[in-house]
Amino acid sequence: MKTWHAFVSCICVAAAALVYDAGAAAAEDTSTDQLSVLFSDPSRPGKLQVGILNGGITISGYDGKEVAVKARVRGEDEETAGRKGWKVGGHRPKQEDKAAGLRRIPMTATGLAIEENDNVMSVEVDAHSHAVDLAIQVPRQTSLELSCVNDGDIHVEGVQGEIEVSNTNGAVKLTDVSGSVVAHALNDNVVVRFVKVDPVKPMSFSSLNGDIDVTLPPDVHANVRLKTFNGDVLSDFDIRMQPEQKRVEEGKEDGKYRVRIEKAMIGTLNGGGPELRFETFNGSIYIRKGK
Repeated sequence: MKTWHAFVSCICVAAAALVYDAGAAAAEDTSTDQLSVLFSDPSRPGKLQVGILNGGITISGYDGKEVAVKARVRGEDEETAGRKGWKVGGHRPKQEDKAAGLRRIPMTATGLAIEENDNVMSVEVDAHSHAVDLAIQVPRQTSLELSCVNDGDIHVEGVQGEIEVSNTNGAVKLTDVSGSVVAHALNDNVVVRFVKVDPVKPMSFSSLNGDIDVTLPPDVHANVRLKTFNGDVLSDFDIRMQPEQKRVEEGKEDGKYRVRIEKAMIGTLNGGGPELRFETFNGSIYIRKGK
């Protein structure tokens, strides 16, 4: 009899565990908003535009045709900014008594919205009070225009097109990309690894308080402009530096005429080509030769 009771108890415990797991999975699913949208003309490359106030953006190129977006409100234990001095759920100390005996229901809605017009798609979320992280799959041949402000990095992998990214308080990391890039991270690093570059378009990589680390194909043809105030410039390319310096005319004002020589070094890669700008204030510049 004891054996039978033990057997029944085990079944009950297992059933309860299954119910709990299903409930947890359901809760996890509801915390992520998902939408998939086709470009109006999937036969030609599209463009994706994403701007977010608080949170990060991860873009992955894949062999499908849809743009698949997942948006997730970051959990409170993951929040890193603006939470000190606040109680759980954003209650100020003076409101603590109002929450006594109540159970908090997390706000996991992201307000995800997608708009598409003539092969240009824009993604929006409500990331004002909580950080929202976006994970987006795009067709490999897709141009990107991405921006973040706080509490998140921008990651792009396996995409071919015109890529323009800007991050105020986070890093920019582009891996195995092809085409042209304009990348800026105000207070963090810019890291870019190319598979192939557009042979005619200029590119720019810049930061105020971070390193610039770019890996280019070994046969790239380019003119390079290098500028750093508090850092070094390092490369395993044979960059042929130009002896001339660029004179900048700044005009006449209040009876004074000003002219200066720009604090930038100019050189060529493999005989020259479109201009590649590398500029940082507090950081170093690394230009690497890919395989």
